Amino acid sequence: MSKIEFSEIKFLADKVHIHHWPLDTPKWSNEIISQVDNNINKNNEKKQITVRNKTITIGNYEFKKVKKIGITIPLFKKQCTLVFEGYFRDVYGHIHVTTKMDDYLQIFNKLMYWRIKYFSDSVES
Repeated sequence: MSKIEFSEIKFLADKVHIHHWPLDTPKWSNEIISQVDNNINKNNEKKQITVRNKTITIGNYEFKKVKKIGITIPLFKKQCTLVFEGYFRDVYGHIHVTTKMDDYLQIFNKLMYWRIKYFSDSVES
């Protein structure tokens, strides 16, 4: 994969769910809970996902301090799921992103390459 191909990864997510995590971090305010529920969790519209360096953007939410990244293709499903922990709007969260796009295998491969390049500590041998 060339550097040009990898400048960023963009795709549409069919489903995104964000919740407070880890438990030992400050609790979310009611305002944050409401915003996340209305904009992401309970909004059935596809969300634009952009992965660039060590940052993941989901719509208007930018996640930094990304860690504990998992990327899977569930058995018997034509989809790719990205799971990670990240920091946004002064709080921490656990994020699940699922895409059912036709090119889900290419998205999976690009995400795996990205994880190895930027988060080698998330990959066990």
